[in-house]
Amino acid sequence: MNHWRIKLSLLLNYFVFAILLNSVGTVILQVQNNYGVSASSASVLEAFKDLTIAFVSFLVASYITRIGYKRAMLIALAMVALACLLMPQVPTFWTTKLLFAATGASFALIKVSVFATIGLVTEDRNAHASFMNFLESFFMIGVLSGYFLFSAFVDDTNPKSTAWLTVYYVLAAIAGLAFLLLLSTPVDESSVQHEAGKNLTDDLGDMLRLAVTPVVLVFVMSAFIYVLMEQGIMSWLPTFNSQILKLPTSLSIQMASILAASTALGRFLAGLVLRRLSWYWLLMICLVIAGGLVLLALPLAASVDGRSVTGWSSAPLAAFVFPMIGLFIAPIYPAINSAILSSLPLRQHGPMAGLIVIFSALGGTTGSLITGHVFEAYGGQTAFYFSLVPIGLLLVLLTLFNRMQPATKLTVTSSAGH
Repeated sequence: MNHWRIKLSLLLNYFVFAILLNSVGTVILQVQNNYGVSASSASVLEAFKDLTIAFVSFLVASYITRIGYKRAMLIALAMVALACLLMPQVPTFWTTKLLFAATGASFALIKVSVFATIGLVTEDRNAHASFMNFLESFFMIGVLSGYFLFSAFVDDTNPKSTAWLTVYYVLAAIAGLAFLLLLSTPVDESSVQHEAGKNLTDDLGDMLRLAVTPVVLVFVMSAFIYVLMEQGIMSWLPTFNSQILKLPTSLSIQMASILAASTALGRFLAGLVLRRLSWYWLLMICLVIAGGLVLLALPLAASVDGRSVTGWSSAPLAAFVFPMIGLFIAPIYPAINSAILSSLPLRQHGPMAGLIVIFSALGGTTGSLITGHVFEAYGGQTAFYFSLVPIGLLLVLLTLFNRMQPATKLTVTSSAGH
């Protein structure tokens, strides 16, 4: 089996969706300019994306082996390519809603299939953890690329120009390339083929039995808490930069990209380190350093004197220090996902990936809401000091998760007895 081609295909698939999923902020701004919709109306685009991801993940998680991982990814890439082609052809707000609904549904198929396929193309737990981190770092590179790609097509001199929609031809082409690469790459799924005689109810029952296994419960709590923390910081960092550090709005957004860049770097470096070091000890070290950064950066933010800031060179030190937390929290999500997946039989990677996507979506929504409410009621510094709570919880949960692992090589029994 051509593992390098499959791995390249998985990376390219993730790259496409990183750009699309994280373009919501840019698109919200543009649809207000182009289609005259209100800010509150434009904000529903986030829900079209996130709720669709969670809903479709729940539907397909137990069903994915019936479809096949490769076929599911091909369907997702074709769906999103068509939605991208429709955007410049039918420039309306409902088309934009359709695009994000298609992107959410497609990403659910992609993420469940990609996570499940990693087990087919890696040799052991260390290789699994390493590639998972490379994959997630490539996702963050896609996020960064998206900022520059969209900005290249925006006409600053004419806010009402729809020239920016041309970017979707480029994205459709990338999705088409990913489709052709995957189509021409053989993927051996014989070890995870669906069992004859099992119906959809049996599949759903298997997933629910998996979900209530003690080690899986501890894992989903860990994943939920991590995404809650990460999304709370990521969603509110531009506001923190603007309101607490007194940066201009454009600079607040630009400097928030430090978090995405440090997260990408953190996952890339972890991909190298995890070939030699246990995931548990790496994450313990990272969490302690992340907590230290919070305690270092936020007092620096308190001392900002509100003087005029005109660019990166005159920005306060806290604007550079706090986003570096991404470097240290970055390895957590891919490493724990890899740890739980590599402790399961290959046949159960699809349902487990579905649970990961569902609880990640719930954690992200919860984190953004909690941070927003604390930010509004008690201020930005208190909201970001709040990140010490999930850091502390993760130190406990990951220790518990690690202790449960050796006894686990999970063999969750199903209704068919495998």
